[in-house]
Amino acid sequence: MGLTVAVAAHSVLEVGAFVTRFAQPLGELATTSEITRYFEPEARAPLVPSDTVRAEVRQLLRVGGFKPAGRSKPASEYLHAILAEGQFPRINVAVDACNAVSLHSGLPISVVDVDRLDGALAIAIAAINTSYAFNPSGQMIDASGLVCLHDACGPSGTPVKDAQRTKTHDATRATLSIVWGTKSLPGRTAKATAWYRELVGAIAGATIEHVELVAG
Repeated sequence: MGLTVAVAAHSVLEVGAFVTRFAQPLGELATTSEITRYFEPEARAPLVPSDTVRAEVRQLLRVGGFKPAGRSKPASEYLHAILAEGQFPRINVAVDACNAVSLHSGLPISVVDVDRLDGALAIAIAAINTSYAFNPSGQMIDASGLVCLHDACGPSGTPVKDAQRTKTHDATRATLSIVWGTKSLPGRTAKATAWYRELVGAIAGATIEHVELVAG
């Protein structure tokens, strides 16, 4: 049975979502050249980022009162910054595919371990004083006003930094991907999600499952 995610009413949010199941644990899968070629500075991709995309994504994050700047900028902007520094990360095939699409589409994307999620899933703006650890050392981010994927334990995936507790790891066999798009960029969320599905669908043994998005 596929996953269902309840999406709270939002003025501009447009979500793309799917589950990927892998034939082997991520630690045993190599990232193919079909993905890594998009990490080259001059790579040509189906989507191209722009100042307009950047501005509209930031506006999406501001809707609930969140301030997307500094260390709290959208994850897609972080990827552009580290590419410019020649330090683009290689993590695992699931995250690498996510990062390739996020980099070129300009849309933040979350990818989390399905088996680390707990209970019902919902996408909504985080309440005031919501925070979570986003890395192994326990560094915290204040997510007040940020649109987030929540499970029974709190925020999981977000357009800024995913929660450490549900991140992928070497033993991950299934992932949930959330493309954080905006209605102010018509068609972009659908195009980014379709390209993303194509990239992960080409991984040997990978299967993609539909995610039901319902009003919540």
